[in-house]
Amino acid sequence: MVKNLYVMGTAGSGKTAVALGLALKFKELGHRVAYFKPVGSTGGTVNHRDEDAELMQSVLDIKLPLEAIVPFTAGPSYLSGYRHCISPDKVQSAYRKVAEGADIVIIGGAGFPHIMGCLGLDAVSLARELKASVLFLIRIENDYSLDNAIFINNYLTTQNIPLLGNIFNNVSRPLLAKTEGIYSSILREKGYRTLGIIPRRVEITSPTVAEYYEALGGELLTGENNMNRPVEDLIVGAMTIESALGYLRRAPNKAVITGGDRSDLALSALETSTSVLILTGGLYPNVKVTSRAEEKGVPVILVHYDTYTTLEKCSEVTRRIRSTDRRTIEMARENIENHCDWQTILQLLG
Repeated sequence: MVKNLYVMGTAGSGKTAVALGLALKFKELGHRVAYFKPVGSTGGTVNHRDEDAELMQSVLDIKLPLEAIVPFTAGPSYLSGYRHCISPDKVQSAYRKVAEGADIVIIGGAGFPHIMGCLGLDAVSLARELKASVLFLIRIENDYSLDNAIFINNYLTTQNIPLLGNIFNNVSRPLLAKTEGIYSSILREKGYRTLGIIPRRVEITSPTVAEYYEALGGELLTGENNMNRPVEDLIVGAMTIESALGYLRRAPNKAVITGGDRSDLALSALETSTSVLILTGGLYPNVKVTSRAEEKGVPVILVHYDTYTTLEKCSEVTRRIRSTDRRTIEMARENIENHCDWQTILQLLG
């Protein structure tokens, strides 16, 4: 009988990386693993295809078309579209194609568990429909993150959905000790398992310069060979140079967004740990800026948006693992191997 594992979590909790790592680990153990994502997202990409499903299709060598792996996609205005064509029956039909010949089907959750709830295609309803056990991923930002996780755990339990446990994913170094000592203990007191605490790894969690360039477009002035640099922070250079210096020195691997006419700030940013300069307003920078960026190997992207619009677009950029990112894919497997109780996950699935 096929075992179904539903990986749920909120946006940015790292569902794809965990699903990928588990799939690779289970395959390594000799299981036939498939991937299914009932509700996908185009993520604002140009090709309007779910990139997570494309990744899993490639890595797991799934021979089915992408439309079978991801029967539906949803954006914020999905009710204005083809809602009358969407039904749990169509999800079941697509699922059966994916599950054929598999021992384990890993089901990827949408950005948030509630998405498409008014059509009965929220993650909890789908887990019940597909008879799946749930693994919930917790993205810890502060104490409220644990409150949210317990709320979801409680809801899953009241709905009689088999809940295997929780994984704290992408935990920042300052919060590791608190997660291990406090958050995990509180979960246990509430009767819920912690099945992993995965530390943040920049290579997996932080978007690359290339992903910002894909989202923004514009003109690449320098640094075409360093587009894989990670971007850990966004700094808007709208202040005086004296005020900016402190921020610039403290933030590693950052993107600095500033007007093309702010050569003073751009040059200062290039003397710190800057992954990319994003120049707004369509204003070409002083030649000193491009020359210094060339020397440092820092990409410079020129866009025609104003600074506010550019920041809005940048804030929507998330890390996407591509099938060509062999090292990142291996890191996803290592995270499961080294930081998760995958043995218990398999045992509970059985």
